[in-house]
Amino acid sequence: MTHSHLNSARVSLPITADPVPALPLDSVALEDEYLSIARELDGDDASREAGDASLLADGALYHGGPVQWAFVPKVFSSRDIAYLAWIAETMGRIMDKVTSAFIADPRVRAAFALDPAIERLVCMPNPFSAQIPIARVDIFLDEQTGSFKFCELNTDGSSGMLVTEGVTRANLATLSGRRFAERHQVATFDIFDACVEEILSCYHEAGGTAAHPRVVAIDFAESIVAEEIEAFRPVFAEHGADLQFSDIRDLTYERGVLRDAHGPVDCVWRRVVISEMLEKRCAGSDALMACAADGVVPIVGGFRTWPCATKTVFAFLHSPLAQEVLDEEELCFVRAHVPRTYLLDESSDLSAFCEREHWIVKPRDGYNSIGVRAGRDCDEATWKTVLAEMRSSGGTVQEYVVPYATDNFEGGAASAGREVAPYMNMEGLFLFGGRFAGVFTRCGQSAVIGEFAGRLNMGCLVTE
Repeated sequence: MTHSHLNSARVSLPITADPVPALPLDSVALEDEYLSIARELDGDDASREAGDASLLADGALYHGGPVQWAFVPKVFSSRDIAYLAWIAETMGRIMDKVTSAFIADPRVRAAFALDPAIERLVCMPNPFSAQIPIARVDIFLDEQTGSFKFCELNTDGSSGMLVTEGVTRANLATLSGRRFAERHQVATFDIFDACVEEILSCYHEAGGTAAHPRVVAIDFAESIVAEEIEAFRPVFAEHGADLQFSDIRDLTYERGVLRDAHGPVDCVWRRVVISEMLEKRCAGSDALMACAADGVVPIVGGFRTWPCATKTVFAFLHSPLAQEVLDEEELCFVRAHVPRTYLLDESSDLSAFCEREHWIVKPRDGYNSIGVRAGRDCDEATWKTVLAEMRSSGGTVQEYVVPYATDNFEGGAASAGREVAPYMNMEGLFLFGGRFAGVFTRCGQSAVIGEFAGRLNMGCLVTE
C-alpha cells in the first residue's frame, strides 16, 4: 500500500488564533447540512462500498477489514480551526513549562514519582529545541457553547493519523461527501507531511548528517499500527529519508551505534509507550535506554516527553506546586479546562468518589484506554471493586466529562440501514514542534470512547 495525499485543498493554518469563537461553532450547522444531504439520499447506502474500498486501498484496517467509520465527518470552518489551534498551542506551552520544571526542580520530579531510570533519562540534555516534538492533546468540545475539557495528553506515538486521513478520504468517496464538497470550498489537513518535517528537523538540529538518513520507528510488533508506518514510508522518501519499523526487542547498542535487525540506525522515532516498555522489559529496551543516556543517536519523542504523557500530569496541574510553574493566565486555563484528577494510594478515602456517574478511573501510566473504567459503565458493586483495585495499584480518579453528542450513523457496507443516533465526540489536536497541525476525530456511544469500546473513527473536513 502506498500513501497518496488527499486531492482536496490543504488547510491554511492560522498564524494567530482568537480565543473567543463565534457561538455556536460553525461546525454545528455544517455537520447538520452534511447529515441532511445523507438523509435526502435515504442514508446514501449505495456509497458505503466506495467508502470501504477507499479504506482498504489506504490500509486503514482493523482485524483485516476497514476500520469502523462514521458516515458524517467533523466539519469545521477556518474560524473554528483558529479556536482549536489556540486550545492546542496553549496546552503545548503549558506542557513545555511542566517539562522544564520537572528537569529543574526535584520537588516536581517527586510529584511524578517516575521509575528512577526513566527519570534520569528525562533529565538528559535535549539535542534539539523542541522538548515535545510530537503530541496529541485530546479534548471534549461542546460545539454549541465553545466550552471544552481535556481528556488526556499523548506524547508517544500519538497515532490516529492514518485513520483520520483514510476516513476523510472515505467520506469524500461517498455521494454525500461529493455533494457537500460541491457546495463548499473543502480543505483537509496534511498531518503526514507536518509530522515528517518535524522528525527530520529534529534529526538535523541534533547534528544528524546522513545524506539519506535511516529513520527507524521503534515499538513492539504487537502494538504498532503497521499500516500507519507503511503509509509514512513514501512521505519520508519524498523528504530524502528512509523509514523502517523495528521491534524494540531487536535493538542492540554498542560503542555509540544503535542497531536493529537490519543495521545501524541514524534516527529513532519512538513509538513505544514507556510504561509498556517497562512492563515488557527486554535487552532491546535496555539498549534503547543506554543509547538515550549517551545521547549520540537522535531519539525523536525521547524520554523527556514522558512526564506529560502520564495521568499524573493533570493532578500536578491542579497542585499548589503548579502555581510556581505557570502564569496566572495558564492557571486560569487549567482551572477551566483540565478535569480534577486525584492520585490514589493505600491511604486514599474512596468515599469521595462514591457518586460513580461523576468519575472515571485510569491507570497512572496507562495507554490505549487499557484499564480505563467510567463509573457510568459500572453498577454500584463493580464501581466499588474498580476503585479498590485502582487504590491498591496506585491509579488515578478523574472528573468525568460528559462528551458533546452529535447525530451520526455508522458507515461501511455492513452497516447499511443503521438508524441515525447520538454519538459522543472527542477531538485529538496534533502538535508538531508546538504548532497545531490537525485533528484526530472519533465518536462513540459508550462512556469511554476507546479502541475497545466500539468507537467510530471520523474524517475531518475544513471549509473556508
